[in-house]
Amino acid sequence: MKRLMMFVGAILVASFGLLLFRKNFETAIAGNPDTIIVYNWGDYIDPSLITQFEEETGYKVIYETFDSNEAMYTKIKQGGTNYDVAIPSEYAIHKMLKEDLLVPLDYSKIEGMEHLDEKFLNKSFDPNNRYSIPYFWGTLGIIYNKKNIAEGEITKWSDLWKEDYKDSILFIDGAREMMGIALQTQGYSLNEKDPEVVKEAGKFLKTLMPNAKAIIADEMKTYMAQEEASIGVSFSGEAAKMLEKNEDLAYVLPEEGTNLWFDNIVIPKTAKNYDGAYRFISFLLRPDVAAKNAEYVGYSTPNKDALELLPEEVTSNETFYPTDEQMEHMEVYENLGSELLGLYNDLFLEAKIFRN
Repeated sequence: MKRLMMFVGAILVASFGLLLFRKNFETAIAGNPDTIIVYNWGDYIDPSLITQFEEETGYKVIYETFDSNEAMYTKIKQGGTNYDVAIPSEYAIHKMLKEDLLVPLDYSKIEGMEHLDEKFLNKSFDPNNRYSIPYFWGTLGIIYNKKNIAEGEITKWSDLWKEDYKDSILFIDGAREMMGIALQTQGYSLNEKDPEVVKEAGKFLKTLMPNAKAIIADEMKTYMAQEEASIGVSFSGEAAKMLEKNEDLAYVLPEEGTNLWFDNIVIPKTAKNYDGAYRFISFLLRPDVAAKNAEYVGYSTPNKDALELLPEEVTSNETFYPTDEQMEHMEVYENLGSELLGLYNDLFLEAKIFRN
């Protein structure tokens, strides 16, 4: 027992040492004029572009990833790591603005804003783009296998409730997404703020659960490409990757409308290397860089000059680059506040438990 306790103690000491080393390491590199720390979603930039940036500028990039806006927000608010650049979604940006977690941008140090399409600027979550710059945008939709589902059989969110699809659909593991589907199917906004309406949508969502084969995240790409399911609900960029791997798949934008989302580049208050951050932002705004990044990631670029460098079969596909008329029926997620967001999360969790 004594040896066991000594062994456990040694592990604890070693673990503490590693944590201390990491903290000291991050403290040491924070503010280093030759280093910038980037915080982004996983697999959300072409890795070769980071190498290219480093070779062109001499900067060293420390690249860290997050898997949700909530995780990103919490870590930046805690201030444990001095991130110089981060890429949150629109509703998270709005929340971070309210809590003074972002730095106002100095546009005299940013090159390439003229390449951005104006329709992606000056959005409600950040008027006049005082704190953020568009990175990628996309939609939420339905992907299906044409070998099992006839064209035109699925055109609306409400089609997902068909009894024929029992135990057949892969749903995305996201409260805003799934509650939004239930709300829009019933004719409400996916940003509904009436708690009673939201509760009714939660009950309605439960009636969809018999059709769920699974509720998953990143595994969606593999399962749909390998034809483990006939129908899935996923984001447009993820769908694009699935279509590359399986030509029998198709992506549909529901007629009721859907989520139009934006991920923007920001400089958090944790930043130490402002010059490096602005160089990185300017690099990402270059049309050649934005086009290469869009081809790798699969999502839609807001860079209008980059579009000219992308294959026409991509940019002319209205499911991935919808028309202005289509976009009029789409909604951007709003910051609901912690209490209402908690209700959305609880109702989605209840629906998942109900399924099991």
